Amino acid sequence: MMKLKSLTAVSLLAVSALLLTGCDQAEKSAQQLMGKAAETAKQAIDDTHKAAEQALSDATGKIISNKEKPADDSEKKEGSSQEI
Repeated sequence: MMKLKSLTAVSLLAVSALLLTGCDQAEKSAQQLMGKAAETAKQAIDDTHKAAEQALSDATGKIISNKEKPADDSEKKEGSSQEI
């Protein structure tokens, strides 16, 4: 009877160890997936930020160039009125 209890205890310990090993592997896999997901998210954020900066640069460049053109026109008008 004592031998049966010992075998049962050893069997339970072995099964527990296998389950823990399986859990450790599952945890490592989950951590790897989370790491890859975090890298992908960071890359997406970086790409979005870069695109937003480019769009802002393009927009402000157009605004600045549009503001410069009327200023040039007004100088031409002033110059032409001075000639008269």
